[in-house]
Amino acid sequence: MELLTGTGLALSAGLNAYVPLLIMGIASRFLPFVELPANWTWLENPWVLAILGVLLVIEVVADKIPAVDSINDWVQTLVRPTAGGLAFGSGTSMETAAVTDPTQFFESNWVPFVTGAVIALVVHLTKAIARPAANALTMGAAAPVLSTVEDASSVGLAIAAIVVPILILVAVPLLIWWGVRSVRKARASVAVRKHEKSS
Repeated sequence: MELLTGTGLALSAGLNAYVPLLIMGIASRFLPFVELPANWTWLENPWVLAILGVLLVIEVVADKIPAVDSINDWVQTLVRPTAGGLAFGSGTSMETAAVTDPTQFFESNWVPFVTGAVIALVVHLTKAIARPAANALTMGAAAPVLSTVEDASSVGLAIAAIVVPILILVAVPLLIWWGVRSVRKARASVAVRKHEKSS
């Protein structure tokens, strides 16, 4: 269960860096059945929660504006994997309703961080590759729609990872399907544009 919790939080961070960290902090602060490990309690700090909230608002707005969303994705290339590493690291040792007896799943502190960072990076790169193609095909109309779906998915993944981690087993295949489909569409769009330019 610890692994599923960490994976779900890292996947969430790949879509939106601040959602899983904010949800973990709020849940640990206000819900009696969620408790962060001692070295992650800084996420409960009101100042940290406020900063994460402001960053989340900026991210949500920027990601819905065509062209700005692609710039934002490049900026987030370091942020989302870092958030994924932090989320995975805290999630694999978090005590929740589903994980009532957390164990030391990983012996080295850097292993969970790197694992979470890689998971978040894969999701982020898929999103960053697919978004410009979708914007080009729809003249920017896809940006707010896709962004809203991604934000909702990020929130859903983070909540599921904390409350019902077993649902992550369903979410992972869906995300893989979405990623493969998005990359294929992006490649097809590039091929069409090259063909149009050459003809």
